[in-house]
Amino acid sequence: MTTNDDSKGDPVCPLCLRPIPPDVPQSRHHLVPRLRGGKGGPTVLLHHICHKTIHKTLRETELARHYNSIEALRAHPELARFWAWVAKRPPGFAGRTR
Repeated sequence: MTTNDDSKGDPVCPLCLRPIPPDVPQSRHHLVPRLRGGKGGPTVLLHHICHKTIHKTLRETELARHYNSIEALRAHPELARFWAWVAKRPPGFAGRTR
């Protein structure tokens, strides 16, 4: 469930909308946490910093019940501020999570 950047073919993080070059830290996020019934369910490729921010902000129960889609994660008020902030950084930015 990733989109592609037209110029290089790199996948695009569906949250911050920046390309994910192969040499950038990245990880797969289970839309429903594995421990909450999401084992074998859909995953999305994200920048590692975006993935870490999700898990620092929301508990697994919240993720399973209310934030189990890209649209819901993008709409979360605190996370939306982070996506807007990190979107201004280069694709390789991997600073500490806020």
